Amino acid sequence: MRPPLSRQQLLEKKSSPMEGQRAYTQAEIDAQLPSLPSWAHEDNSLRRSFAFRDYYDTIAFVNALAWMIHGEDHHPDLEVGYNRCVVRWSTHAVSGLSENDFICAAKTDAVFAHRPL
Repeated sequence: MRPPLSRQQLLEKKSSPMEGQRAYTQAEIDAQLPSLPSWAHEDNSLRRSFAFRDYYDTIAFVNALAWMIHGEDHHPDLEVGYNRCVVRWSTHAVSGLSENDFICAAKTDAVFAHRPL
């Protein structure tokens, strides 16, 4: 079993290729989730909904997120509405969740926390 990483450890890591790796087990997911309390394990992905004042703020977040995503070379599914964005992380190469998903979920929280209010 992989030991869980702290939020800070996740933020310090970078996504890496997952070919040949295995998905996290349910026990590993359960152990890692407490470091990301706003995220849920749902439909074989990490899911979080973010709320905003208006469409401009939503799109500003999506653009900032796109910049982070480009650097990580790991891509979520996004649902974008007027004042919300739902982010879902999963790793197709392992058909489940990988360390990359937890790294990018932590970095998604950091993008949200650093947005202008």
